[in-house]
Parts: sequence; C-alpha cells; structure tokens
Amino acid sequence: MEIEIISFGKVSEFISNQKIDIQDIVNTDGLKLYLEKSFPSLTTMKYKLALNKNLVQDNTEIRDKDTIAIMPPFSGG
Repeated sequence: MEIEIISFGKVSEFISNQKIDIQDIVNTDGLKLYLEKSFPSLTTMKYKLALNKNLVQDNTEIRDKDTIAIMPPFSGG
C-alpha cells in the first residue's frame, strides 16, 4: 500500500514530504509506531495526524493512496 506523507513545522526538519510503501500497517496507531521507529525525534514531540485533510482523533483505518499530514502543535487566533 502506498501513502503520501506531508510534514509541517518542526516535523519537516527531519521528515520530508514523500510517498512511502507500507506493508502490514492498516491504521493510524500502527502508522504512529512505524513513524516513531523510523524517526525517533517524533517520540519526544507532540504532534497530530491528519488523514486526507481531517484531523485524526481516534485510531482510523488507512487505505491505499491516502495522504497523511504530520503536524506539530499549533494555535490560532
């Protein structure tokens, strides 16, 4: 399965935008584990995932060709 990773803010300093091929990862919890193993700097950061432009609140299924955004904390005003 191929997904696109988009990163923002501090996260983009060590994860570049890319398409990755993932096997045996079917949901966002599994993807978080994969990302934190691949990019250990994530384990010390707070970050959010968005799946196809929707913030992920709970474990969510990932499908082929989905887009995942990895975002550091942000505030608005």
